[in-house]
Amino acid sequence: MRKIAILGSGFIGRFYADSILSQRSRDTVVMIQSRREESCKSFAKKYNVPHHTLSMEEAIRHEAVDTVVVALPNHLHLEAILLCVKHKKAVLCTKPLGRNASEALTILHAVEEAGIFNGYLEDLVYTPKFLKSKSIVDSGALGKILWAKSREAHPGPHSEWFWDKNIAGGGAIIDLACHCIEVSRSFIGKDIRPLEIMCWADTQVKPIDAEDHAIGLVKYENGAIGQFEVSWAFRGGLDLRDEVMGSEGTIWSNGFMRTGLEVFTSSSGVAYSAEKAESNQGWTYPVGDELNDLGYNHMFADMFNALDAHHAPKETFYDGYIVNAIMDAAYASAKSKQWEPVELSVWRGRNTSEKENLLIDFDAKHWLIKEEITHFGTKKLILKEKSTGRIFERTVE
Repeated sequence: MRKIAILGSGFIGRFYADSILSQRSRDTVVMIQSRREESCKSFAKKYNVPHHTLSMEEAIRHEAVDTVVVALPNHLHLEAILLCVKHKKAVLCTKPLGRNASEALTILHAVEEAGIFNGYLEDLVYTPKFLKSKSIVDSGALGKILWAKSREAHPGPHSEWFWDKNIAGGGAIIDLACHCIEVSRSFIGKDIRPLEIMCWADTQVKPIDAEDHAIGLVKYENGAIGQFEVSWAFRGGLDLRDEVMGSEGTIWSNGFMRTGLEVFTSSSGVAYSAEKAESNQGWTYPVGDELNDLGYNHMFADMFNALDAHHAPKETFYDGYIVNAIMDAAYASAKSKQWEPVELSVWRGRNTSEKENLLIDFDAKHWLIKEEITHFGTKKLILKEKSTGRIFERTVE
């Protein structure tokens, strides 16, 4: 049983508490810390938490606490985690790990030198649809993964601090691309090194200094491409979609907006349908089990089971550091309008520049480019002659 302190009583802290208290049924939240007294007391009352405080260090060092969940604004992650290191407490941190790779690297070194358990709370690689898609990819059904695309778009985050790029570290990229990068990276292979990135980012709608929309391409060492699309300017709710293309197959996944549950009302409306839904009247698309569909349940089960078994969870602060480094390169590319390298001071994956040969032999003299059946029933082969490079087609009646 884990005895948990949650730092942060806002939107994500309450999502975390709902999941923690419902999933394994043996973990308890014993401490809540918040920057605001009213919010702190409200959280403690709602979740029956025995201890509450405005002091981050008091919450972390409390003798009843063995595990700390950081659900704070981005600029407070480093301070909170260094206090966990000081008091030797296991720590789980929401995304992104830091406002930049430098902060994330400081955090990574600190927890590893102290030998404390660390888990990176990237919920979107724990959603049921992602886990099923990943199992299909791991089975080899799609062949070699060539391209993995992830999209997250919505009208913008809930709290004011997100909109200040100095506090948050950026805009839609730091808030949303962290999810998308880790989704694509997981499909391509987390042991495959990200090399460089091309990114467009701009402020199209919101009156802010940070970007509200961005698109990026990440080149990986094995030749695969990861793509992210993120926006705070999208209207219509929370749009989560993934696409994976391999040499032998494709997966399309709609994670949130099309749930299979559709409701129409012309009366007072649906009380609550889903996170970031923009309307509660007309046609709405409620989410059946939001905690589960967004990955929180599987995420905390993995974290606490790993903690109990004394091994690393699927997502650690090392993963958070890699994601921060890719986002740093994205911001550099958006500014330079050039491909920018992903700078990694720490890399624990494979080091190879070899690309897998996917060419298909038709026979000793020819490569097979494509095989298809025409609408009139003839099989058509498009072949390439190995010795000359000549491309031609052959029909088979």
